[in-house]
Amino acid sequence: MYSEKVMDHFNNPRNVGEIENPSGVGTVGNAKCGDIMRMYFNIDEQGVIRDVKFKTFGCGAAVATSSMATELVKGKTVKEALEVTNKAVMEALDGLPPVKVHCSLLAEEAIHAALWDYAQKNHIVIEGLKEPVNDIAEKSEDEEY
Repeated sequence: MYSEKVMDHFNNPRNVGEIENPSGVGTVGNAKCGDIMRMYFNIDEQGVIRDVKFKTFGCGAAVATSSMATELVKGKTVKEALEVTNKAVMEALDGLPPVKVHCSLLAEEAIHAALWDYAQKNHIVIEGLKEPVNDIAEKSEDEEY
């Protein structure tokens, strides 16, 4: 059912925890399944994500997508992080079962929410960044694929 990479990131999640005084923090959830994901960014003066941590309450796929998403954005610029999609997270994990695709969307939205918070705190506009939703269940199903 789950790939070896999903199981590895679930059993050995990377970047778990909190960052004290983060540059940006984003929290998103899914009311339909109860998953909640919070992502913390430490972004330097050049706009590079130097550190990233997450806390997730949810199923194994939610933990795995959180972990993989942090790996995909760490060391990237804000603009590069914005380009990390739910599809990229799924591909990096060698796929997810169809009923768990929403977990990858949660990871994408958590990235966007943390970037949004960073932009708000610094009074900047990040081109292409839209205000994130608090509940991914508000998005239409076709946006997940």
